[in-house]
Amino acid sequence: MDEPGWDVDPEDGIASAVEVVGQQLRFLRETAGFHVPEFAERIGYGEDLVRKIERGARIPRPEYLDKVDEVLRTGGLVTSMKSGMRRARYPRKVRELADLEARAVELSHYSNHNVHGLLQTEGHMRTLFGGWLPAYSSDDLERVVSARLARRVVFDRDPAPAISFIQEEATLRRPVGGTMVWRRQLERLLEIGQLRNVALQVLPTSCEEHPGTGGLIEVLKFPDGSAVGRSDGAFNGRPVSDPKQLRVLELRYGMIRAQALTPRESRGLIEQMLGEP
Repeated sequence: MDEPGWDVDPEDGIASAVEVVGQQLRFLRETAGFHVPEFAERIGYGEDLVRKIERGARIPRPEYLDKVDEVLRTGGLVTSMKSGMRRARYPRKVRELADLEARAVELSHYSNHNVHGLLQTEGHMRTLFGGWLPAYSSDDLERVVSARLARRVVFDRDPAPAISFIQEEATLRRPVGGTMVWRRQLERLLEIGQLRNVALQVLPTSCEEHPGTGGLIEVLKFPDGSAVGRSDGAFNGRPVSDPKQLRVLELRYGMIRAQALTPRESRGLIEQMLGEP
């Protein structure tokens, strides 16, 4: 069986949690009287993988934990470890972004190259990630797709944050994944745009004045009044929290938003695209 999971970056803060799980798995295996070779055969995985997981060098997938729970008959104890390991499986940058999104009370996103990640359907994601070079391995592809899907919880928060999206019209007209995937993506935009806490706007390609040519802009604001922002075309693309730098991003975002179609007009344009042959 292919070895599931991913190697752990020793400098990643999640490494200690993975190590603890590995130690617990080893304790349970040894308590049950299994040596690694016999245990690996019983659960259907390689000895090397078992050793890596037990020393905290490899993140186990849910199905691995389910099989260990079954063989060791822990009554769900091992299976309960899946929730902690689910978060560990996501790349560190994604976890950090998800943590920020989980705390933000206001999120502003401008996308000029692709449909924003929070808005993408799974089919759209798979097409985009599948076309990256150098190519992702099948395991890594599943990892990045799962991580992006997990960030959708921002739409389920209560109380709901205020979320603003501005999409370049060109990002919506590019038939990523073919007709069916593309149509489902447009339908997804209409669904999200109906949420009361979401404003979805389209910046028409015909717009002559364009302060967003520097690329992506994101600004997240938090309950304590602090904020963090990022833009491809400002401050070398690094996240910033200095008020003066944030004002630059907010100024650009505000101008782009003022030139975009209203949410109602944007919905009409998307519906028009869906109706085109």
